[in-house]
Amino acid sequence: MNAAAQPPPAAAAPGGGGVQIHQSRRLPDFLQSVNLKYVKLGYHYLMTHLLTLLLVPLMAVIIIEASQMNPEDIHQLWLHLHYNLVSVIICSAFLVFGCTVYIVTRPRSVYLVDYSCYRPPDRLQVKFHQFMEHSELTGDFDESSLEFQRKILERSGLGEETYVPDAMHYLPPRPSMAAAREEAEQVMFGALDNLFANTNIKPKDIGILVVNCSLFNPTPSLSAMIVNKYKLRGNIRSFNLGGMGCSAGVIAIDLAKDLLQVHRNTCAVVVSTENITQNWYFGNKKSMLIPNCLFRVGGAAVLLSNKSADWRRAKYRLVHVVRTHCGADEKAFRCVYQEQDDNGKTGVSLSKDLMAIAGGALKTNITTLGPLVLPISEQLLFFATLVAKRFFNAKVKPYIPDFKLAFNHFCIHAGGRAVIDELEKNLQLLPIHVEASRMTLHRFGNTSSSSIWYELAYTEAKGRMRKGHRVWQIAFGSGFKCNSAVWQAMRNVSPSLNSPWLDCIDKYPVQTVV
Repeated sequence: MNAAAQPPPAAAAPGGGGVQIHQSRRLPDFLQSVNLKYVKLGYHYLMTHLLTLLLVPLMAVIIIEASQMNPEDIHQLWLHLHYNLVSVIICSAFLVFGCTVYIVTRPRSVYLVDYSCYRPPDRLQVKFHQFMEHSELTGDFDESSLEFQRKILERSGLGEETYVPDAMHYLPPRPSMAAAREEAEQVMFGALDNLFANTNIKPKDIGILVVNCSLFNPTPSLSAMIVNKYKLRGNIRSFNLGGMGCSAGVIAIDLAKDLLQVHRNTCAVVVSTENITQNWYFGNKKSMLIPNCLFRVGGAAVLLSNKSADWRRAKYRLVHVVRTHCGADEKAFRCVYQEQDDNGKTGVSLSKDLMAIAGGALKTNITTLGPLVLPISEQLLFFATLVAKRFFNAKVKPYIPDFKLAFNHFCIHAGGRAVIDELEKNLQLLPIHVEASRMTLHRFGNTSSSSIWYELAYTEAKGRMRKGHRVWQIAFGSGFKCNSAVWQAMRNVSPSLNSPWLDCIDKYPVQTVV
């Protein structure tokens, strides 16, 4: 019981020599003693099971009526059906036809059989002092830029074990097309080798291949490099997505899902990565220096299937994909923009309006996603608040739906500490809900479109994924885009072999610098 509902302690009467006067007993103040969160949970349960609760009395009436029927009543019912045989046949035909149409036209389930996240070798790790030492020795940065990078690193949420490519470990750095190809091959082939080993799938069984990498798009394409390496079949449907930013991983999943709706009994592989080697900025424009401090080596390979036989071994089933594109707005279009600075050096510029634009894109995305995933109780509360504010001018705050009632786990793109902080605040999440995102940022840095898979691997490594749990992957990207994918666990999910967290999960969570 809440302490406010308890009667106050007896007070000593003045000059009473210890004689005490007790207040009379009274009923507790239930408004103070009842925790409102349990009322909300009860309301949520009632609305979620409203249809079931309404059907119970109907079923009870039917059972009571059926129990009162005697053999003569059953005989009369049979005669009625016998003399109306044509009507029965027509109704049965319509029922069979309707069931057939539903089965044929319903969307095919898309299963996530397994996935693999690439973990670079330890020799590619870069500590803060090494990063700053190399930046200083390159001779490309002035004192102001070096100090700016140092502050960004200290406040970024990154740890001391993130990875940069081989070319950045040389003095001076050696960015080249050959080095960029080498980085791409190491990441993509490393993730795919692990995926094929874990799933025992043969490369020839893959019917669809989707690769996304925003800043490195050579000819032949990255998807062609994979086809060549693993000798994939000649009629494979391959796609290479470029320039679509950190949210392209969800776009690739959506494309694979649409293709799996068309092609039966097919497996699809999605490879999400980013390439740093040729996209390091060697200038002094502050807005272009931030990606140097945040982006790190990483990639993931995902195996999807629409085969009914794969539901037994699949980890997850794809429930929803919701995509939001704000590119029609000029500010949103230019808030993450690759360009040259005044000295002709190429980099990716981040606008000061980035967080505001991301907030607007998130609002649009969750407005679309909410009705698909939120329980009816939350939707009614939101609608009632909206009506009261719009039509009755009621001074009520907008009701923020509780997405914790729709999802068990959250994989927020590890773009930076500020992004995670803002989503935790605006979605009213608990620290445990953003733990996977913070720890992924700390351990691997911003790995672009693959970060949501490192976060899912963290949740599995912690042993938190149970059958029926729902996962919300949400990512932001240039353009500007906000994309969401919702997965449901098919079983209690254990970490895959060679998980990137295999030998370090016991050290997490760690306290990050704020």
